[in-house]
Amino acid sequence: MTRADAQRSVRLMNSAVAPLYRRWRVRIFVVTWIAYAGFYFTRQAFSVAKVGILDDPAVNLTLTKAMLGNLDALYLAAYAVGQFMWGTLADRFGPRVVVLGGLAMSAVAAALLGVVTALVLFAPLMIVQGLAQSTGWSSLCKNVAQFFAVRERGRVLGLWSTNYAFGALAAGPFVGWVAYGIFGTWRAAFFAGAAVVVVVFALVAMLQRNRPADVGLPPVDEFVGEPTAGAVDARPHAPRSVREAFLAAARDRMVLTLGVAYFLLKPARYAILLWGPVIVVEHIPEAGPLEAVVIPVAFGAAGLAAPILVGLVSDKLFSARRVPPAVLSLLGLVAVLVLFEPLTASGNVVLMVVLLALIGLTVYAADAMISCVCAVDFGTSEHAGASAGFVNGCGSVGAILGGLLPGYLGTGSLFYGFAGAAFVAAVLLAPRWNSRPAAA
Repeated sequence: MTRADAQRSVRLMNSAVAPLYRRWRVRIFVVTWIAYAGFYFTRQAFSVAKVGILDDPAVNLTLTKAMLGNLDALYLAAYAVGQFMWGTLADRFGPRVVVLGGLAMSAVAAALLGVVTALVLFAPLMIVQGLAQSTGWSSLCKNVAQFFAVRERGRVLGLWSTNYAFGALAAGPFVGWVAYGIFGTWRAAFFAGAAVVVVVFALVAMLQRNRPADVGLPPVDEFVGEPTAGAVDARPHAPRSVREAFLAAARDRMVLTLGVAYFLLKPARYAILLWGPVIVVEHIPEAGPLEAVVIPVAFGAAGLAAPILVGLVSDKLFSARRVPPAVLSLLGLVAVLVLFEPLTASGNVVLMVVLLALIGLTVYAADAMISCVCAVDFGTSEHAGASAGFVNGCGSVGAILGGLLPGYLGTGSLFYGFAGAAFVAAVLLAPRWNSRPAAA
């Protein structure tokens, strides 16, 4: 067959499958977006419950502020272990089984946390919740990348990455409203989160598929006419061990650099995600429990727009270079973190909202670019899940500090430390300014 005949064959094939391919791309985008956003309803339940726990004389002598920080650290340690593990398992067995298992575990653990009172039971349930939550990110990033080519992933994954900003934005107020606005007890936050995740589980079970081949479609690189070097696990390949997949990602210098940068970045996001309501109460003592839950919504609202903007900037302004927008976002985050404590000392609500929004804009922009778009683009074709899992596992180790340190340090010391870490991350990434994935 001549080159012209081959090109004609590809055009005929694409014209026949294009409508079906577009429908499946939309379907996979939507269901995976909902899946990861759904995880946040059980993830945020503990953050919302903290305000009520600290005011509840039945438990606050045991579940002190420091102990809540220890539980967060335990949860995040399990989350970090899971990140390193689940991505490689998603490469080997497919995202579907990993994500559905995680959603089921998360709902059960959350429901039980709403029942138990003993610290000895809280600890193992937080470990289970951490392992369950870690099934989502690398598995679902891999799932989306199966249906979208490298040259469009900046925009697509940037838009898709709004899922965790939306989850953080919507989950806290929702479970807080159920807990304090309807039932008047912190325990209801866990039940509300579990109920949402059960619905999400059903949607994923009905609508999700692992890759185009599962529905009779060609690999995405063939569909868009892109070199196969950029494809993510487009064709079946021989099963590889978890250890082999992990080492293939860990030995890549760019993936390793991304992992270290994400380790330095993630504590800032998780400190606000897990301790936002408590930080608000400490700076605005007159704020009630529901108000303390609602004010950090500014952080999530700005974070909702950040991945979209940074993805567009990466594709259009920087021609698929992912590092420049990440570095610029990190430097912006440094500036806001340094200014946070002196500017919020007055207890002004409006200023608190503005600063939380600016932190959300910068931290979520850098986060989405490093943990999703870069991790997938620079991952190997067979180990995209492992690469995303490695980068996010490194970030999750850093997130342990974001959950633990607010239980022991004041916000000023905390945010100055996070600013220094973000600056180091920017310095590490800056020499990679012009790096691109092989197929870009």
